[in-house]
Amino acid sequence: MERMFLRFRTLLLAGACALTLAGCASSVQPEIQRLPERVELNGVPFFRGETYQSGPGTLASMLSQQGIAITPGLLDKPLHLPGAEAKLQQNMLTLAREYGMVVYPLDDNLAALLTQVAAGYPVMVRYTEGSAFWAEPRYAVLAGYNRHKQTVLLRAGMNRRLLMDFAKFESAWSSAGRWAVLIQGPTQVPAQVDRQRWLKAADELAQAGQENAAARATKALTAN
Repeated sequence: MERMFLRFRTLLLAGACALTLAGCASSVQPEIQRLPERVELNGVPFFRGETYQSGPGTLASMLSQQGIAITPGLLDKPLHLPGAEAKLQQNMLTLAREYGMVVYPLDDNLAALLTQVAAGYPVMVRYTEGSAFWAEPRYAVLAGYNRHKQTVLLRAGMNRRLLMDFAKFESAWSSAGRWAVLIQGPTQVPAQVDRQRWLKAADELAQAGQENAAARATKALTAN
């Protein structure tokens, strides 16, 4: 009798676990469910630091990923820091274009970000760090995710592998405006590219004085 009870209890626990996992899976956007279960872009560089909302360090990571020899300290002057903190985001994107990179904004949903990570492209994001008593925006690189555990992996601040669950990340990302961009080489056409958005980004690259890079970006789209 006792053995039957133990077996019955085991079956109940197994069933509860299965229902829990199924519930978690069903709560994930269908677009995310179709992605690989786990991706981590191990080669994305990391520069530890919290100065200027980690903006220079995050930009240095994105540029280094493109093969540009750079450190956060070398970016302070072209970003007009200290002094231009209020224009940090704008200045980072301008500087990325001056390095010949295409700045491609992403849709404001988690699936759009993870789709690019699954394609091998790190994503530059801004999220709110802190609590109800203290909070500030911070820039980071989204460099991985685990669909089964529902976590994202960030290069952020002092942490090379900051793990956040989907819900917490979306809340922190949303409170900072759901801003996310790719910083791509001219021939690195994003996954599921919006053609008009890419052409607009190429035009902004040309306006930054990088006409040759812009032409390559346009040509890459037609070949895609």
